[in-house]
Amino acid sequence: MIANGTQSVSTSDDSTARSETSVTDDIPLGSPRVDDAVIEARDLDVYYGDDQALDGIHMDIPERKVTALIGPSGCGKSTFLRSINRMNDLIDIARVEGDLYFHGKNVYDDDVDPVALRRKIGMIFQSPNPFPKSIRDNVAYGLKVQGKDENVDEKVRTALERAALLEEVDGQLDSSGLDLSGGQQQRLCIARAIAPDPEVVLMDEPASALDPIATSKIEDLIEDLAEEYTVVIVTHNMQQAARISDKTAVFLTGGELVEFDNTEKIFENPESDRVEDYITGKFG
Repeated sequence: MIANGTQSVSTSDDSTARSETSVTDDIPLGSPRVDDAVIEARDLDVYYGDDQALDGIHMDIPERKVTALIGPSGCGKSTFLRSINRMNDLIDIARVEGDLYFHGKNVYDDDVDPVALRRKIGMIFQSPNPFPKSIRDNVAYGLKVQGKDENVDEKVRTALERAALLEEVDGQLDSSGLDLSGGQQQRLCIARAIAPDPEVVLMDEPASALDPIATSKIEDLIEDLAEEYTVVIVTHNMQQAARISDKTAVFLTGGELVEFDNTEKIFENPESDRVEDYITGKFG
């Protein structure tokens, strides 16, 4: 299977290829297949021009759990995250090879609409990016774009409540989202992402620009969200990954997934010496 930034070309039946790769691919240390996987990567390579950002990624992301992606800067964590909902399509020089499945469907197949895919797989970025609109209109934006015009106010309030923000802004929904604090803005963006009710929420270092109190609220929120959504988070904060995630994937230089396992095992008894060295600060 070969895919470029906007299209994919399949050379065999998807179900056959998926079955074969599940059995024959080299699997990273401590990475047995997850029976309840909602996202499955098989021999996933990503290139930016001639530079390879991901190298043969093989990983199953479980449903309604928090999966953390950790590793040094430039190791491919964010590239993998952006590959899941095809955000890399927006980069002209990006090229994807291999397979990436969402509920058993290769997201890079020709008949997959990236816009429709992103309705199922929302994304939160590193810096809060509320629109210059009211709090209500920020949260309602995705609902209106998708034509979900029924009970919008109720859905807005529900999303704000799920994002642990409603209590703080109730009675101020007509105020600008830009007037909120940084931590509140990030939770507003989370509310906006979950209002259309996606299945997966991707987070690219969502607390890196926040103070410790705001970070703690985001971490509590992530744990709550995993009761209803599959959450995949990129973080440079290993303590944060240890606190909030169920699974942890360790990427190292060259876009290599070195180990993927239960978070407790990764941090207490990793199988790879390279992972132990990274976690203990010997390099990275």
